[in-house]
Amino acid sequence: MALMTLEPHRPVQPEYLGIEIGGTKLQVVVGAARGNIRQRFRFAVERSLGAAGIRQQIERTLRELLPQTRAAALGVGYGGPVDWRTGQVCCSHHVEGWSDFPLGSWLQSLTRLPVAVDNDANVAALGEACAGAGRGSSPVFYVTLGSGVGGGLAIEGAIYHGATPGEVEIGHLRLDRTGQTVESRCSGWAVDRKIRALAAQQPEGLLARLAAEAAGSEAKVLQRALEQGDADAAQILRETAEDLAFALSHATHLIHPEVIVIGGGLSLLGEPLRAAVATALPRFVMDAFQPGPKVVLAALGEDAVPVGALLLAEQARGDARTEPHR
Repeated sequence: MALMTLEPHRPVQPEYLGIEIGGTKLQVVVGAARGNIRQRFRFAVERSLGAAGIRQQIERTLRELLPQTRAAALGVGYGGPVDWRTGQVCCSHHVEGWSDFPLGSWLQSLTRLPVAVDNDANVAALGEACAGAGRGSSPVFYVTLGSGVGGGLAIEGAIYHGATPGEVEIGHLRLDRTGQTVESRCSGWAVDRKIRALAAQQPEGLLARLAAEAAGSEAKVLQRALEQGDADAAQILRETAEDLAFALSHATHLIHPEVIVIGGGLSLLGEPLRAAVATALPRFVMDAFQPGPKVVLAALGEDAVPVGALLLAEQARGDARTEPHR
């Protein structure tokens, strides 16, 4: 009689859900441990429908996904101030209808899963620190340069939190006493404004001609102008990088991160932006901290928030499993 050999039991690996709620896009992802995305749903946000339209899309997507997954927890990166302890939204600067909404409890009622909600820049910082350009370093300071400027801090693989409803709002850091902020100087719309001003002064220049093709989104042509050696583009890059480096020097003196990660749409300028910030930063940093933190470009691109959301979900599952029974 032949002996049967039994295969060793292999536990089923849990899956996680991640959601990015932004002002222009909504992403819902399914992934495994360590933030590995295996399935993605991406939608453009229709601002005219407000927060209710976004919630309807989330609800439809989750109802479709949940029967098909082994989801063990859900993580959310929300584009605005939020109480990370309760998941309650403070407000939105982009889409109406979010103020005081109980996002965490609403998602728990839909999914019956442990849910963790945090600010999207915090979540992106977690993603880059654990699975991106900051992997293996701590603390990791993340700054995102997009339509606005946001920041996040990860220490030993966990998001740093201050008093609710937020922290690390580097975009609102003042560069002088007149009210100039990092966001007013280094955001995408600030670069748009700088390009329009220079184009008006030099209407025959290369930057002006390129900007005419991208009215309202002039920052998108900066890289092309830089590649062609345009002096006006180089001036804008230098000014923006120096303003950002000055702001990051304050973060360096207060926190002294090992790595600073630059993300967001403007980070697509790539090495010229990174090098300009890295070159300017030591000029503003005290001697004892020289040469200052390493400055790197984000590695995850538009996946920073979804990957961070999956990592947040994984942490939420662990927290739920270790809570005492009541």
